[in-house]
Amino acid sequence: MSNITLDAAEEIIAAAHQRALAIGKAVSVAVVDAGGFVVAVRRPDGARPLTPDIARAKAYTAAVMQRPGKMLKKWQENQPVFFSQLSQLPGAAMPILATEGSVTIKKDGEIIGGLGIAGGTADEDQVIADEVLASLGYELEFAAWGVAGTPAPSGSASGSGSISGRES
Repeated sequence: MSNITLDAAEEIIAAAHQRALAIGKAVSVAVVDAGGFVVAVRRPDGARPLTPDIARAKAYTAAVMQRPGKMLKKWQENQPVFFSQLSQLPGAAMPILATEGSVTIKKDGEIIGGLGIAGGTADEDQVIADEVLASLGYELEFAAWGVAGTPAPSGSASGSGSISGRES
C-alpha cells in the first residue's frame, strides 16, 4: 500500500488555501495517509478554532472508510446506530464524519490518503476539495457501496443509492 507524501500533502494544502482565498474563505485543510494518520494540517489566519479538528476528522473518514464522506451519508442515514459506534471502536483515532469536504485521495487506482476541508459551507468545502484534487491529477471516481467495481456517478451525494445492507 502506498501513502501520500509530505510534498504531495503540502501541494494539496497550498492549492486548497489558494482556491478558498479566491472565494473569500479561510478554511483549514488536513491530509492523512491511507491509514488515517496525519501527514499535514494547516489553519490559516481567520479560520475558526475548531476547523483543524473537523478537517482532520473529515480526512480520517475519507481514508479509513475508503470513500468520500458524501458517499457515506445514505449509509449513515440507513444505519445510524452502526455508524455512531464506528467512532467508539478501540482502534478509531477520530470520529467518522459522513459529510461534504471529506474526500478520499486516490492515484492510479490506489487509495493513498484522505483530504479534509473545513471552514466554508458544506458545498464550498466539497467544491474546494474536488477542484483541487482534480486539478492535481487525483481520481474522484469510486465504486458505489454494494456494487463491486461499478463507479458511482461523479458528484453523487449518496453513492447512487446502492447501499445494500451492512458494509463492515
